Amino acid sequence: MSFGLDNLPYGVFSVDGGRPRVGVRFGDQVLDLAPLLGDDVFREPTLNPFMARGRGAWRATRGRVQDLLADDRGAEHLIPLDRVRLHLPIDVADYVDFYASLEHASNLGRMFRPDEEPLKPNWRHLPVGYHGRAGTVVVSGTDIRRPRGQRPSFGPSAKLDIEAEVGFVVGTGSELGQPAGAFDEHVFGVVLVNDWSARDIQAWEYVPLGPFLGKSFATSISAWVTPLDALDHARVEGRPQDPAPLDYLRRDAEWGLDLALEVRLNGEVVSTPAYRDMYWTPDQMLAHMTVNGAALRTGDLYASGTVSAEDAPGSLIELTWNGARPMKTGRSFLEDGDTVTITATTPSGLSLGEVTGRILPATVR
Repeated sequence: MSFGLDNLPYGVFSVDGGRPRVGVRFGDQVLDLAPLLGDDVFREPTLNPFMARGRGAWRATRGRVQDLLADDRGAEHLIPLDRVRLHLPIDVADYVDFYASLEHASNLGRMFRPDEEPLKPNWRHLPVGYHGRAGTVVVSGTDIRRPRGQRPSFGPSAKLDIEAEVGFVVGTGSELGQPAGAFDEHVFGVVLVNDWSARDIQAWEYVPLGPFLGKSFATSISAWVTPLDALDHARVEGRPQDPAPLDYLRRDAEWGLDLALEVRLNGEVVSTPAYRDMYWTPDQMLAHMTVNGAALRTGDLYASGTVSAEDAPGSLIELTWNGARPMKTGRSFLEDGDTVTITATTPSGLSLGEVTGRILPATVR
């Protein structure tokens, strides 16, 4: 079962318009944790208070839920999934998006800077990232309004795109002025991410300071947060790196993840990128994000950047080479009414759920 005892992702749900609260997905049902465990932290409308308790509490709770479900002692608190409404599972504190795929960064470099080397000199030395907008992170199923902006004329984006990514949710913070500790002491779990991108706006604005309005209008995440402990079997060493990274970026554990992503456009599979091929791993991203003393907070979200492989890109701009090689439908970018769904599974078949969104027309003013 893709949502069996070895998975048990956390989410926030409500029933019949009631107050949102924390639950765990088990099969096609949601386990209502507050009455089962007698703990009011699960009556909160976000996972943040529970995540702030730290790794010991995460592991103890997961073990107890597994035991109760295995003995059928949680059956009376299971609610069919089709009866609930799912909400944004975390109160997002900060959002950082990285650029960790060698193939994606090289492809965009060739498109946007055809007369230069595809990668900037620093790319193999550090995980490149930028700060996004926490306030525009939305839960899967939320409609996405086509953005407007400069391109350089002003108007609705004509090159609206996706970015299939993997995101990491911070459970416990760190002290201002001090680098963060071990990855698994801070990171609670994993979500799927679609970091929607307006490529025409992005191309006009990104030099010299990088992404801004072309990215900040919306980022969708899955409703379920898969705990790190559920992904032990999917851990891999991570891609070889040349040159060797600086000491603070040296890997001391296997935190690459063997995840098979699938991107569907209006129900049709258009790409199947593999996360295990990413150049920078999430522990390295966390180390770089805090090496200058920047503090982590409960609810921080950081994402991998587009997951791409040579033959399976995680964005339409790569899939169609910025429109030069349209899809078999004759299209290159998203049209109003399109629905994009991104899913991911581990080698054992464990599911990370999905992140989906439908494109609405730009606002007319």
